[in-house]
Amino acid sequence: MPDRAAILPDLALSRSVLDRRGDLRADPSLLTRLLADGDTRVLRLVGDRAAVIAGGRAADGTDEVTRVVFDAPTPHDLDRLGLYLGDAGGVSYVGVVADDLTASIEGDEAWRTLRQVGATLADLDAHALVTTLALANWHRTHTHCPRCGTPTEPVLAGWIRRCPADSSDHYPRTDMAVIMAVVDADDRLLLARGRGFRGNGMSVLAGFVEPGESLAAAVAREVLEEVGVAVTDVTYLGDQPWPFPSSLMLGFTARALDTDLHLQAEEIEAARWFTRDDLVAALADGSVVISGRLSISRRIIEHWFGGPLDSPELPLR
Repeated sequence: MPDRAAILPDLALSRSVLDRRGDLRADPSLLTRLLADGDTRVLRLVGDRAAVIAGGRAADGTDEVTRVVFDAPTPHDLDRLGLYLGDAGGVSYVGVVADDLTASIEGDEAWRTLRQVGATLADLDAHALVTTLALANWHRTHTHCPRCGTPTEPVLAGWIRRCPADSSDHYPRTDMAVIMAVVDADDRLLLARGRGFRGNGMSVLAGFVEPGESLAAAVAREVLEEVGVAVTDVTYLGDQPWPFPSSLMLGFTARALDTDLHLQAEEIEAARWFTRDDLVAALADGSVVISGRLSISRRIIEHWFGGPLDSPELPLR
């Protein structure tokens, strides 16, 4: 039986490599200076895609490392939304939202989404792309002051937006979500299919943390609401940034106090308890498909299982 107290190691997207150097962001000339320096490395984001160099397959059948294409700055980058990402090895990195390039990348196989390549990205590349995507998603949807409606302006090297009318500052949001392996007294795992899942996809339960709520309380509430099961012994497993558009996934295990399922009809389409043999058989016959290796949900399931699972991957939404 796997160690329930173990922290999940090496979660995709979770390894911080860049030194974010928050102390430099207040310099109003930082981005202008960096984007005029040919040594600066620029990650250009077009919609939700970045240019990458795929690693292909290694001789042992595993995926090789994928690298993001970091270019030198161009004069056009000064007219785009710039995001100071930080430094690594004496090199400065800047994310640039280059949505004006959309037409020129259509059909180009070198441009990929984070969902497509995140599981095989090198650590620095993943950190840069996750940060750029999360900030870009926030900037695209928070263009006006929530107090007075005035269009806001990016400041602090892209890390906040400021209202020119009332001088209020507005910070990027991160929505915390709990995701949990619920296990019963017989060490069976609870998997469910949400209303929005594709095909035969099933996963562990998850939900957003509400205002004024602790993480353990959120786990217990979400499980009780979605499947009618009370839980105890909520234990932290690990966390993963999930910029789709702006979440932080916080992984846990929890022990079920009962096993009768009462599904929340508007949220959950199906749910059932699995032994390890049950899950292996369901994956083999295709009656169940689980999330891809990018997602913490897959790692939580494999943590309970005790090792990697051989399964086609549910497309990440």
